[in-house]
Amino acid sequence: MAEEQKRVCVTGAGGFIASWLVKLLLARGYQVHGTIRDPGDVKKNAHLFELDGASENLRLFKAELLDYDSLLRAIKGCAGVFHLASPVYPPNVVDQEVDVIEPAVKGTVNVLNACVEAKVKRVIVVSSAAAVANNPNWPKDRVMDETCWSDNDFQRKNERWYAISKTLSESKAVEFGKKGILDVVTVCPTVCLGPILQSTINSSSEVLINLLKEGEEERENMLRRIVDVRDVADALLLTYEEPECEGRYICTAHMVMTRDLVEKLKSMYPGYSYPKRFGAAEDAQKMSSEKLQKLGWKYRPLEETLMDSVQCYQQSGIV
Repeated sequence: MAEEQKRVCVTGAGGFIASWLVKLLLARGYQVHGTIRDPGDVKKNAHLFELDGASENLRLFKAELLDYDSLLRAIKGCAGVFHLASPVYPPNVVDQEVDVIEPAVKGTVNVLNACVEAKVKRVIVVSSAAAVANNPNWPKDRVMDETCWSDNDFQRKNERWYAISKTLSESKAVEFGKKGILDVVTVCPTVCLGPILQSTINSSSEVLINLLKEGEEERENMLRRIVDVRDVADALLLTYEEPECEGRYICTAHMVMTRDLVEKLKSMYPGYSYPKRFGAAEDAQKMSSEKLQKLGWKYRPLEETLMDSVQCYQQSGIV
């Protein structure tokens, strides 16, 4: 790959998935422009500066998703962009449309327009399996694939605002790609677990942390579609580097019911306060990463993800 192709931008560089992606990119010899909200927050950004190769090849830019010019400054000179940043939602949301959905969609459009102006070759937009899974009209006996989109009427009725923001943002990105002015690929990860690089606890890691420390009497027995954060980073780089990539890619590895996940954790780490009872099992619908696996993507065993996650939480004093 030519030298100019090795300079890329990662939006929201300090996040859970993004931090692992930056780590991988630096290890592969990329120059990385990372966007963050506050470059002056040394404690919050320390994990990025500690990455191997960061002093030579990582440059952080202050940028906001709703500030087009700040995004353009970070993206200029880059051959590729990985869009992972999500708007920081206010703690007391008054209007879901204005405070949650609109910033996510407008932010994605701003990134895409900046990519066009900066003459970027390819942009990888990180969506979510939430943009796939919430479709009551999808046949129950059919595996969910990339042709399945979440139904926004259903999501509004059930107040799944985050899922709506992801569905609308990704659909904008896909529409943008169809115009032929920008090579757009979207990736939809399921619940991401694995070791944490950043100093704050992200929401997907809380899924596992809460099972270890909440000590609830009863817990719903819902389906968990799980993928390792390091495997997601691999998937993002793979979809960037493979010329034939196009459209959407679901990124998931393991399907496990909450009860079975707890039993697996108990066998590995018996000393924690796990839920004692579970509700009736929910209907589980399969979701496929076959399209991504055909590119050569592989994922690690669930046991490895759980072990590395818990050991990280222990070393950080989280559990």
